[in-house]
Amino acid sequence: MSRIGKEPITIPEGVHVDIQPNLVLVKGPKGELQVKVHQDIKVEKENGHVNVTRSSDIKSHRALHGTIRVLVANAIHGVLEGYQKELEIRGIGYQANMQGNRLVLQLGYSHDIVFDPPEGITISTNRTEVTVTGIDKQMVGEVTAKIRSFRKPEPYKGKGIRYKNEYVRSKQGKTIGGGD
Repeated sequence: MSRIGKEPITIPEGVHVDIQPNLVLVKGPKGELQVKVHQDIKVEKENGHVNVTRSSDIKSHRALHGTIRVLVANAIHGVLEGYQKELEIRGIGYQANMQGNRLVLQLGYSHDIVFDPPEGITISTNRTEVTVTGIDKQMVGEVTAKIRSFRKPEPYKGKGIRYKNEYVRSKQGKTIGGGD
């Protein structure tokens, strides 16, 4: 039995879980999410808990067991509290601003980068800090990774966009030395 998959998920107060064939609907104070469930994985709701079981011990079923359980748990946490990731921008002249709903990044290119967040994602900035929030953990992570990909941190001067508290290993630059 999967160590993660066998754990029951507690349904907190204010969250409603509706189980349909191959789909779990989760509604809470922050919104509504859907989790698709493989046909060989069984999701049941009983006594304020959600239990996930598998039909057999095939390797693919074992892998799906824990995955589906975590996806449902993430959906419950997301509609109750939400998710947030933070980025920081380092470099002279590098900055981020909001123009309406759009994120405008100045990252040392000859043009500004304009990013429109997908529906359900909220972005806020403080010139050198960008905060991405939403109820879907996967979407928050994808948007954060997309913003980071516009200018990844480089190892020589450390300029670029990095996750808050991310460690970027520095490399030594070229040195001027005397030839033999």
